[in-house]
Amino acid sequence: MDTQAAPKVEELREHESWQLVRGTAVGRLAVIVDARPEIFPVNHIVNHAEIVFRSAPGTKLSGADGSLVAFEVDGVDLDSGLAWSVVAKGRAHVIRKLQEVVDTFGMELTSWQSGEKPIFVRIQVDEITGRRFTPTWRRPQVTGDGTREPGADVGSAP
Repeated sequence: MDTQAAPKVEELREHESWQLVRGTAVGRLAVIVDARPEIFPVNHIVNHAEIVFRSAPGTKLSGADGSLVAFEVDGVDLDSGLAWSVVAKGRAHVIRKLQEVVDTFGMELTSWQSGEKPIFVRIQVDEITGRRFTPTWRRPQVTGDGTREPGADVGSAP
């Protein structure tokens, strides 16, 4: 019988969730294509209460434009040892209106992957949730010679 208490999970306030999305370089976009889920890593920016990313024509764009999507970022604060995860849900749209296209010229959003990504897409977020928790794995410890302690890699059991 496991006598360990379940790790405490802290629900984040909406502004904390947005702050973490703003501070993360790459997130994952989840779309449905041909009745199957697809996930794409994308770099992004937050513009007001919207998440904006660039794309080229293809599966990601066809699955996102006009559709309900999910966008997720996560990370670990190595100083505190706490992990966090934020999920935003909403509808994605290609930016097409002239003034909105002109506004994209001032956005500092370059492609993460090489190749042209001329199309700007925004996710109009209608729900954002986040949580912070202590992961079940140990933080990697670095020894005096700069190597990692054996068995202390991320994902290993305590």
